[in-house]
Parts: sequence; structure tokens; C-alpha cells
Amino acid sequence: MQLSAVFVIALAAVAVTLVYTRIRSALHHAARAREMGCKPAVWGVYHEPTGLLGVFHGIQASLKHRFPDFIEEQMDALQRRVGRRVGTVIMRTPFFKNTIFTLDPKNIQAMLATQFKDFQLGVNRTGNFRPLLGNGIFAANGEQWQHSRALLRPQFVRSQVSDLDLEEAHVKALMTVLDRHLGSDGWTDNLDLQELFFRLTLDSATQFLFGESVNSQLGHDGQAPAAKGDVSFAQAFDKSQFTLAFGSRLGSHYWLVHTCKFKKHVARVHSFVNHFVDIAMKQGRDEKGQGGQKGDYVFLHALARETQDPEELRSQLLNILLAGRDTTAGTLSWFFYTMADPQYQSIFQRLRGVIVDEFGTYSDPKDISFERMKGCQYLQWCINECLRLYPAVSVNVRTATNDTSLPTGGGPDGQDPIYVEKGQDVVYSVHVMHRRKDLWGPDAHVFRPERWRDRRAGPDGTICPLTGGLGSASGSSLP
Repeated sequence: MQLSAVFVIALAAVAVTLVYTRIRSALHHAARAREMGCKPAVWGVYHEPTGLLGVFHGIQASLKHRFPDFIEEQMDALQRRVGRRVGTVIMRTPFFKNTIFTLDPKNIQAMLATQFKDFQLGVNRTGNFRPLLGNGIFAANGEQWQHSRALLRPQFVRSQVSDLDLEEAHVKALMTVLDRHLGSDGWTDNLDLQELFFRLTLDSATQFLFGESVNSQLGHDGQAPAAKGDVSFAQAFDKSQFTLAFGSRLGSHYWLVHTCKFKKHVARVHSFVNHFVDIAMKQGRDEKGQGGQKGDYVFLHALARETQDPEELRSQLLNILLAGRDTTAGTLSWFFYTMADPQYQSIFQRLRGVIVDEFGTYSDPKDISFERMKGCQYLQWCINECLRLYPAVSVNVRTATNDTSLPTGGGPDGQDPIYVEKGQDVVYSVHVMHRRKDLWGPDAHVFRPERWRDRRAGPDGTICPLTGGLGSASGSSLP
């Protein structure tokens, strides 16, 4: 009986301590919020105590490949409930945590630019990404991030990332694959273009980064087989990425999906990249970025002149491969999907006419250069509109490094600053922000390139398809 009494007293003491600590913390942060002139944001659809219901519904939506649409539907429902536009809300997440969700351009701009030092990737993302990506730039914070940025930034000058000869060889391989599926009427059967685009960008990105392509297009097609290990690298890389994406939905429980199979895929990816890292390091520091054929720029060889740490070289290569390959393939997929939509045939015909006039036909091409493509106005309008409707990173998250605030979202009208505690997550959706009718007009969901006639993708956050920074540079500039 005495033991039971002691246990009850100890349990009560722990409970009282937890309650006291929580109340004290709440009072402290309330005082800090008042000092900063902050007001509370409205509660979101999911605010039940455990936070599990929102996570469950979010995972369901992810498995159905409609997570961005799910978020948009929840925000629309909330706006109907409160009777006004809502750009920022508080959500309950597991273990009684309050997470901020925003789709306000001012808040997103603050996190990614003007208040960059107040926010970082957070321990959940870095812990989830690190097994595959190491300490590379997309899985690092603070000094490690600054180091990665300083190491990588010199490699992204235009002369080094605008090699259209490299890209042309892989586009021709894509055309070869398509030609094999042509029927007697000159048309192919139904094809999964997205898979072909992911192989195209994998081939070009690996040649740019490693100096040697995995040759997944022709190898997969069965006519000019690539090495068996190369194709298994592509499969292992894809499966590893899927695990990271699913783990991101689980927050601090990402480790639940880091299974033995995941670790096996990661080991295969690392083994493949290590092979090229070893070759680059043996060539020494005097290569000056020259590899393959004379005059060819190879990212790895140039990077090896800056560091001889094999683990860092592998990590940075995988981070840039992730950014450059997936963003490009995803955008190509959505672009062709949109152009195939019957309601946009007039846009397709106009764009085709512009392309033929500016660059010629496949059999009779004119001078095609990086600069001329960037200068083709209607083409750029179409690309911007595709990135607006289908941003490569639809949902992302940052974590506050100290007690701070965001410019808007608080108060009865949502126009006051909101308080952000140190360690609090802020989730933001570029996908939903890009479809806000108050920002883009009543046709915000419509693909209309002409809307770019008098506007551009500026730094104010009204369009940030690749979330800004070096990630934007690698994704938008890699061949």
C-alpha cells in the first residue's frame, strides 16, 4: 500500500509540474506576443486535441495523389465558416502541438527572404532527409547550410548550366523511344509521358553531375541496354524519394518508414554515386572541371577541386540531382498535360507557331540557344503559368529558430502580425497561394499565359514555384 501511495504522489507531482510548466510557458509567450504587437490567428478545420485526425486525412489524400487539392478544400471550407478570406491558421498536430499554416505571400516572403535567419528546415525534415541526402544543402541548417551554399553557388554560373548540346543528345534519345511506338498512322499508342520525362532528366542530370549518364531511356526501352546497375540506381533513387515524401507527412514519426528496404535502396544509391566520387578524387585537383570529352564541364570534377571529402561530395551531388531532376521532369509533365487539354488548344496552336517561327522544326531547326529561349516571351509566359498552377514543391515547412513573428494572419480581420514560438513549425503551400482569386483574379484556376504580360515572377512571393534560393537556381537552370 505504501508503494502504491508513493507512486500516486509521484505521478501527481509529475502532472502538476507539467501543468505548471505549460501554464508558465503560455503566459511567457502571451507576454512576448503582446510586446511584438501580435494577435492570434483563427483556428483551422483540424483543432481537436490529439491532432491525429488531420494527419490521418492528410495521409489518405496523399495516397490518392491529391494532397494539394485536399489543403485547398480545407481552406475553402474554413473561409465559408468564418465568412472572410483566411490566409493563415493554427492547426493542432500530434502531441498537442500547435502548427501554423499559411498561404499568405507576405509570410512566405518573410520566411524565405526578409526573415530568413528566423527560420530553418527543422529537425524533422533534416532527420528524415539525412539518410539519403547526408548534410547536403537541402538537409542542412545554420553553418552547414552556409557552407553548402558557398561551395555550390559558384557552380551555377550560366555558362556552366546552359549546355544545350548535352541536353540535345538526351532529347534525341527520347525521340528515339517515341519513334519506336509510332503506328502506321504516325501516332503513338497511349504513353506515360511522365515516366519518359523522369528518365530524360535523370539521364541529362547524371551526365551533367557525374560526367556519365545512367542511360535510363534507351536502357529501359530494351533496345540499347544500359548496365543493369545503372537502371537499379534509378529505381532505388525513386523508391528512396517516395519514402522521404511519405515520411514528411508523419512529422516527428518519419522514422517509422525508414525500414530495412529503404536502407537497402539508400545503400544502392550511395554505392552508385561513390563510384564516380572515387574516380573524381583520383583525378586530382588539377582537372578544373574538365571531364569526358575535352571542354565538357562536369559538376563533380569542379566540386572536387573545392573539397576532397568523399561524403560531402556524395551528399551535395544527390541534393542537386534531387532538385534538378524532379523539378524539371514534373514541370515538363504538367506542361504537356495542359497542352493536351482540349480547352487549351488555342494556346497550344499559338505556342507551336511561335516555336516554329523562332526555332524551326525538328527536321529543319534554326539557331537554338539558352539566351534565345529565355528571350522567347510567349514561351516564358507559358512556363511561368505552368509553374504557377503546378509548382514543383506544393507544400513545405520551416521551423522558427527563436521567438519571432510573421507579418500577417492575426486579429479579427487577419491583418495583424502573428507570434511564432521558437521551435514552432510553419507549413506553407505555394500551390494554394498561386490559386488565390484575390491575388490572381476570378480565373485563378485557369491556364492563361497572357496574365504574365504585365507581371513577372518577382521576389514578393506571389509566385515562388521552387521556394527561392539555391534550390530555384539548380532546378531552373540545370539542363
